[in-house]
Amino acid sequence: MNDHTRDDAVAPPTAGAPTGWDRERRVSNGWEHGTLRRATVHGVRLYNSGAFHESHDCFEDEWYNYGSGTTESAFLHGMVQVAAGAYKHFDFEDDSGMRSLFRTALQYLDGVPDDYYGVDVAEVRATIEAALDDPEALAGWRIALDGERPEADRLDREYAERLD
Repeated sequence: MNDHTRDDAVAPPTAGAPTGWDRERRVSNGWEHGTLRRATVHGVRLYNSGAFHESHDCFEDEWYNYGSGTTESAFLHGMVQVAAGAYKHFDFEDDSGMRSLFRTALQYLDGVPDDYYGVDVAEVRATIEAALDDPEALAGWRIALDGERPEADRLDREYAERLD
């Protein structure tokens, strides 16, 4: 593990044993990359609250910590594209742009474990594939994290603001 991705303040998963976490690992409360988990939690909560641009920023900021060709990079880059695609769809009614971003997201998320850092990646892939045919598949959809669909609070918004 790289010291720059360590974060001992990040909490363990609230359910399950997702890829990236090991209860026996002592650093970062069991996360291989604690900062990746932190960015994921904030990014998912912001996405689920309709703050797609801020969600994008959470994933993008963390993405820069990893080299190309790593699962971490592929996951984060894919989630950047998911948030950007939702932003195009909901904020600009640009479904052509959404489809382009979602196709790229699927390429990045291909091969990422189905339960990665608590995100139900299999469901993310299935939902954005459905949205390619019918953008209404995004209506009301929230990303699952640790089996729940949490929304943003003040701390998530403050985290995103610090990234600017």
